[in-house]
Amino acid sequence: MAQVAKKLLVTCALPYANGSIHLGHMLEHIQADIWVRYQRMRGHEVYFICADDVHGTPIMLKAQQLSVKPEAMIAEMSQEHQQDFAGFNISYDNYHSTHSDENRELSNLIYTRLKENGFIKKRTISQLYDPEKGMFLPDRFVKGNCPTCKAADQYGDNCEVCSATYSPTELIAPKSVVSGATPVMRDSEHFFFDLPGFSAMLQAWTRSGALQEQVANKMQEWFESGLQQWDISRDAPYFGFEIPDAPGKYFYVWLDAPIGYIGSFKNLCDKRSDVDFDEFWCKDASTELYHFIGKDIVYFHSLFWPAMLEGSHFRKPTNLFVHGYVTVDGAKMSKSRGTFIKAGTYLQYLDADCLRYYYAAKLSSRIDDIDLNLEDFVQRVNTDIVNKVVNLASRNAGFISKRFGGQLADKLADPALYHTFVDAAERIGDAYASREFSRAIREIMALADLANRYVDTQAPWVVAKEAGRDTDLQTICSMGINLFRVLMTYLKPVLPMLATRSEAFLNTELRWDTLQQPLLGHQINVFSTLFKRIDLDQVNHMVNASKEDMTVVQPVGIPLADDPIQSTITFDDFAKVDMRIALITRAEFVAGSDKLLKLQLDLGGESRQIFSGIRAAYPDPQALEGRLTIMVTNLAPRKMRFGISEGMVMAAGSGGKEIFLLSPDSGAQPGMPVK
Repeated sequence: MAQVAKKLLVTCALPYANGSIHLGHMLEHIQADIWVRYQRMRGHEVYFICADDVHGTPIMLKAQQLSVKPEAMIAEMSQEHQQDFAGFNISYDNYHSTHSDENRELSNLIYTRLKENGFIKKRTISQLYDPEKGMFLPDRFVKGNCPTCKAADQYGDNCEVCSATYSPTELIAPKSVVSGATPVMRDSEHFFFDLPGFSAMLQAWTRSGALQEQVANKMQEWFESGLQQWDISRDAPYFGFEIPDAPGKYFYVWLDAPIGYIGSFKNLCDKRSDVDFDEFWCKDASTELYHFIGKDIVYFHSLFWPAMLEGSHFRKPTNLFVHGYVTVDGAKMSKSRGTFIKAGTYLQYLDADCLRYYYAAKLSSRIDDIDLNLEDFVQRVNTDIVNKVVNLASRNAGFISKRFGGQLADKLADPALYHTFVDAAERIGDAYASREFSRAIREIMALADLANRYVDTQAPWVVAKEAGRDTDLQTICSMGINLFRVLMTYLKPVLPMLATRSEAFLNTELRWDTLQQPLLGHQINVFSTLFKRIDLDQVNHMVNASKEDMTVVQPVGIPLADDPIQSTITFDDFAKVDMRIALITRAEFVAGSDKLLKLQLDLGGESRQIFSGIRAAYPDPQALEGRLTIMVTNLAPRKMRFGISEGMVMAAGSGGKEIFLLSPDSGAQPGMPVK
């Protein structure tokens, strides 16, 4: 398939810096990386960039809770994010931060151009204000009773019970999430981006082919309801960039976050003299720009972002590639069930290529949600990668090494079959290019089945025992190795680490443009294990490690019908649980976690370290010091990102702020057994 070399800039949505990367995030980064790796294999010049999105009220407040500066917190999170992406072999050329000199300069430049072109408006608005914290409250930082159904404890923008949407000023009995104070109304001058001024341009652009049809249809609903001016400013205190010539006013995070794409690329250009910034971002750029994003941020990327770029004389995206969400075993990811799996946790138990393959086998160009069925995951990886692909190499390589010194035959045993494999390159390439990865995988696995049938029919293990058939044995096994090489070339964008090991075994680079030439008379290396079979135990260990701190909670005042008693156990079962009185000698916050406290417990001379998810209920951890509680001592130690947790403290409650540590009567001493 002849292709003209192109220059591409590819981005993923910027992960927010207030949390770890999980397997839901990884869907997007894996999808983009597969596409990028394919484009590079076809000879295109591709720059793949990303950055952490680090501004906003949540970042500011979380840093305050941790008693650290926001800069320190986001630096630590950036290191974790980059480590996770490297672990999954995401081939970024640059990973940066929105809190950078480049992003500040570009945000100021874009804002100034929009202002000079008449697209920035000012007006005074009334907002809810926290009088104790001295700050205006974003919608999600106000809670109260829903004005429609009267449900309690609802956020300031929508009700999770009746799905009503409203203004935070409409809440009944509103409270600040930050301090618990009753907010008051206060006026403030804000800056607005005149989005309606770009209505005609946006209607044309959204129907230009830049968006998937599903997204374009969704955008039409916004046009029909009428575009509104967009509030792009926030009042101090706020962690972000101050607006030029507007002391105490800051850019709303969603203004400077997408500019982070440009900032990250500018940072790359400053480090590399061979990359031209203007070639990719000037208004008349002939290069191509692609954004991979989730369906939850389509509104910002399909309306605000292209309008901002148009109004400030930068180029607009060539395409937005939107994907759906990830469910696990048919349900939303859950911390309590252990299916809210962090990238780092996954990598402790499983090969990154396994997840890359499973996602690829399910991904299409549509915006469909993907279910990670854990049993199917194990079966598919073992059946396809191990049994079909790697086994093809292993069952032929031994004969080549032992009988022929690692040298392949100088002719093909079945040229027609080889050409069948090579002729599939155009179909598989088209599938990769159009992000129809599941179709590509189906094509590749169909070829793998064909290759294994060939080997089964030729039965080299039988030929090896027959006198005078050495030439036949060499050509048959060499044919199998050549078919493996073609399959691994097709799979290289999906399985980069397996491809690297396969290249070492084959003693050649897997390249799309050399598929037509089989390896004839070629020297291969001794076969060693290329890929290990996975089992459900590994997955179960990963799930168990992903469960939230197992502090026992029992909702107060909730009928047993709503939270039923567990099935009956024997006395012997209960006797296996070793519970002891423990003295809390130290309690402190855990940097990087908004749920955990780190507890040091004295068991009567022996000290244990526990990480417990009780932070919301005990905002002053030092108040716990000197208190007696009850601890399960014979749980297996659990390795966490923050250290080893060596047991579990006992508590009642519904979770969150409704957690109550259990305490013994006076007279109990550390180390005493609880029976």
